[in-house]
Amino acid sequence: MFDKNLLKNLKNEKEKWDKVHEEKKERKIKFETDSGIPIKNLYTPLDVKSNYLENIGFPGNTPYTRGVYPNMYRGRLWTMRLFSGHGSF
Repeated sequence: MFDKNLLKNLKNEKEKWDKVHEEKKERKIKFETDSGIPIKNLYTPLDVKSNYLENIGFPGNTPYTRGVYPNMYRGRLWTMRLFSGHGSF
């Protein structure tokens, strides 16, 4: 499905991304599914096949389809600003 050049490029880009964001701290908890399966901090077509670089991109990079922070809520807790005192009730 993917040509070898694409996967090689993706591997190189992920290594660059890892180096740029390695100082970002994660909370000290285990990230896993309800079934106890560990959750990686980033999945790419190297894990699951898709048109990743063109359509999705990396977290913290444009087009921000994976979120605005490189480590998302592993580094900070989820906030719900929409529901913090702006309602009419």
